[in-house]
Amino acid sequence: MSRPDYVIPGSRAAPAPPGSAPAPAQAGGPGADSGARTVNQVLAGSQASAVLDELDRELVGLVPVKRRIRDIAALLVVDRLRANLGLAAGAPSLHMCFTGNPGTGKTTVALRMAEILHRLGYVRKGHMVAVTRDDLVGQYIGHTAPKTREVLKKAMGGVLFIDEAYYLYRPENERDYGQEAIEILLQVMENRRDDLVVILAGYADRMETFFRSNPGMRSRIAHHLDFPDYSADELARIARRMLDEQHYRFGDGAAEAFADYLARRIAQPHFANARSVRNALDRARLRQASRLFGEPDRALGRDDLTTLLPADILASRVFRRPDC
Repeated sequence: MSRPDYVIPGSRAAPAPPGSAPAPAQAGGPGADSGARTVNQVLAGSQASAVLDELDRELVGLVPVKRRIRDIAALLVVDRLRANLGLAAGAPSLHMCFTGNPGTGKTTVALRMAEILHRLGYVRKGHMVAVTRDDLVGQYIGHTAPKTREVLKKAMGGVLFIDEAYYLYRPENERDYGQEAIEILLQVMENRRDDLVVILAGYADRMETFFRSNPGMRSRIAHHLDFPDYSADELARIARRMLDEQHYRFGDGAAEAFADYLARRIAQPHFANARSVRNALDRARLRQASRLFGEPDRALGRDDLTTLLPADILASRVFRRPDC
């Protein structure tokens, strides 16, 4: 492999001179065991199954996404077993593209993916660095390369998550510097794929346009995961989980009111799945607080402070008539 044009400062030792002895192989991640011969032995040593189980518990729905993540984990486990028997193979390319509407769990899955990759020895650290165009692209000549290199340096050993990645490419602006960032990313994605996984995220149609304009990027993406919108029932389950985490609950009739809210809100523009659910619950908590604040002399018990009533939901503007 030819030496990359771009070197990330501090992220890699200088290449060894021709003819020198190869460097020792990097040890696997947590629980690495050269004696493992079964899938369960690898999973027990790495504790990757705990992360997969947590992903199942934490995320409602997303069955196709979870299945694909398990497939990737299976590939890494089998690669570990092959390596233990001396059946070495090149590191698989695990760069990914997550497509879907806002609030469908893309960032959460990326975080869990970084942890799984670390536990199975694919990356050294298992952290995730989340960025957008503004973190990579400069405003003047000579500004983009150092910005992009600095981000890559921080992400090495883990996952680089680029949200709304299609904004990196703006062909309508001939003075735009996004293409320079893309070229650096392409080289690092190829030459450092054993130490960095890049996940691009955004709307499916815009990502398709981005890939058509940047075929080199498409060829480096091994896994495309589409995140479907949540159903109304799934969103109701997500709402209950969010309330449980914050020690709230729906009072009598409030769950039904929230189901009505969801049916109306889903039909409106700019609905953002779980993100919109969280915002709606935050506003309901605000109304509950205002309601309780209006009774300054009343002694408030645990139920008062933890219960959302139908009125806290029905005061939302989604219930107002269009002519109001």
